[in-house]
Amino acid sequence: MNSQLAIEFAPAQLDELRPQAVPEPPTPPVLAPDRWNTWDAFLETIPETGFMQTSWWVDFRDICGFDNFGITLKDGGDIVGGAIVLKYSWSNENSFYYIQDGPVLPDDPVAAEQVFQAILEEIEQHRQAEQSVVSHLRIEPRWTTLPDFVSGFRPIRPLADPYLETRDTRCVDLRPSESAILAQMKPKGRYNIGIARRHGVSVIEDMSERGVADFLRIYKRMTLRQGLKPKPPDYFRPLLSALAEQQRGSLFFAEYQGRRLAAALVVYFGPRATYFFGGSLAIHRNVMAPYLLHFEIMRKAKALGHEWYDLWGIAPPNEPDHPWQRITVFKAKFGGLEVNLVPTLDLVYDAAAYDGYVATNARSAFGAPALSPS
Repeated sequence: MNSQLAIEFAPAQLDELRPQAVPEPPTPPVLAPDRWNTWDAFLETIPETGFMQTSWWVDFRDICGFDNFGITLKDGGDIVGGAIVLKYSWSNENSFYYIQDGPVLPDDPVAAEQVFQAILEEIEQHRQAEQSVVSHLRIEPRWTTLPDFVSGFRPIRPLADPYLETRDTRCVDLRPSESAILAQMKPKGRYNIGIARRHGVSVIEDMSERGVADFLRIYKRMTLRQGLKPKPPDYFRPLLSALAEQQRGSLFFAEYQGRRLAAALVVYFGPRATYFFGGSLAIHRNVMAPYLLHFEIMRKAKALGHEWYDLWGIAPPNEPDHPWQRITVFKAKFGGLEVNLVPTLDLVYDAAAYDGYVATNARSAFGAPALSPS
């Protein structure tokens, strides 16, 4: 890598998406401008990032109320790293920056440090030009260990506020044969898949209006049953529109006797297929529909060329009383590897504003990831 990096900014806003309110039904997001294509193609080659750095995710988050600006760093003509930085105004006078699945850095530690520092410097220049007070920068990189050159950030406990993603997950390797994928599962997982098959449970995809409605119904019933606050339909409808437009995901359902018992929203990106949201009904639990649902999703993801199935969200290690323990036990039956990423990290710019953010957005209880087995 050259000692001098060429820094260029992606558009500060996506001009194509400036809605004042989410329409009902929402207009599908417009394809990203051509200038984003190179960035998206670069991301596909980097296992240590994810779909939340893509242009289509930025489009979706724009509808959710996030502004954005982008930083790409080049060595010669090749992108070596960068970040899409979301900006959210959490009050009339205050905002914060948020880098999901990033920043994206090169493998070489020396180059990674250089790129990381350049990203922080460019973010600081952007902050200095803001009209509002930026309380902090939040990053959620896909690192399993914290690089030595990262300092000044404070770790945030899991799901301390609404603007966090899970940092602990379980991933199933899809590269072996289907029989080998089954063989590495826990015996109870294989057994329950067999029970579902013997009961005649079937798994289908459905991104139609009926599919969206059924997903929202199953998801809502699951959250009500567990006393959780669900995300609203206005979150899912534009997300599903973006997935359909970009051919980046699908809705899957497990059916029994003509009734849909379990649902999963799956996102495809790079080497991973990610189980992002889902739910199940309390009826007919004896037919084990969620188990066959996930195995069939694995089969589909493998056929599409993805190498890992990310079950997205388990309890942090060494927390036996964590409210996600039952979910963790359920997902562990599929085998795979437990992946523990570094915690969400905050770099505080304004201490008083940050204290206000914490006070405003603190949660009194944990949320729920994806599918609950109950």
